[in-house]
Amino acid sequence: MASDSKMPPMKLHVKVALATDADEDYLGPGVIQLLEGIERTGSIQQAARAMALSYVKALRILNRMERGLGRTLLLRHKGGAARGSTALTPFARRLMREYAALCGKVRRSADAAFAVFLGKIAGEAQ
Repeated sequence: MASDSKMPPMKLHVKVALATDADEDYLGPGVIQLLEGIERTGSIQQAARAMALSYVKALRILNRMERGLGRTLLLRHKGGAARGSTALTPFARRLMREYAALCGKVRRSADAAFAVFLGKIAGEAQ
């Protein structure tokens, strides 16, 4: 019986997440998306709604991230007649930029390693 030497198409999925020593994720693509929404709308509630998250869950995520980093990420202004607003701290904006840069470096490194992997297994498939 002849084997098919053609490999099926494959791609590599890589997720970059920061975690506590107890392996609890506190920063990853979803949190970055939430922070981007807050930056865009000035509102935790609107950013959460756009991601189909409850406001309470979004707050829990943001509070866990601030605890994990030991830094303030949000400047919160209470509501009232003028309505509240939320803005990112300079540290939060820098964190987002550096996280994106880290993801790019990890992606490039992973793509290179994956190309080597594919080259090695392609020879095995024949």
